[in-house]
Amino acid sequence: QVQLVESGGGLVQAGGSLRLSCAASGRAFSSYAVGWFRQVPGKEREFVAGINWIGTSTYYADSVKDRFTISRDNAKNTVYLQMSSLKPEDTAVYYCAAAYLGRGTSRRNEYALWGQGTQVTVSS
Repeated sequence: QVQLVESGGGLVQAGGSLRLSCAASGRAFSSYAVGWFRQVPGKEREFVAGINWIGTSTYYADSVKDRFTISRDNAKNTVYLQMSSLKPEDTAVYYCAAAYLGRGTSRRNEYALWGQGTQVTVSS
């Protein structure tokens, strides 16, 4: 019912900023929690940030807290990940995922729908 497409990735210098977008097609996007995950080659996919379906709760990994901000604009069927003070260790493929009536937690099994990913590369 809902399909997700990430965009906004690219190459950025350390200390810079980037905003990722997760755009949804299909109906009832406002009923889905959305989480951002990232994956580095050779490592498991890890949680970055999440927001519950109603937009009242957000969650962040300790590694990105105070640097990244997740938000949603249901009128545009889009969830954003604003990233600032980027570090080389933030380099990864970033994925958004959706969970119907979910809480936006770090648990991968909460999410049934996944986007294709967008590459973020932070140079030193």
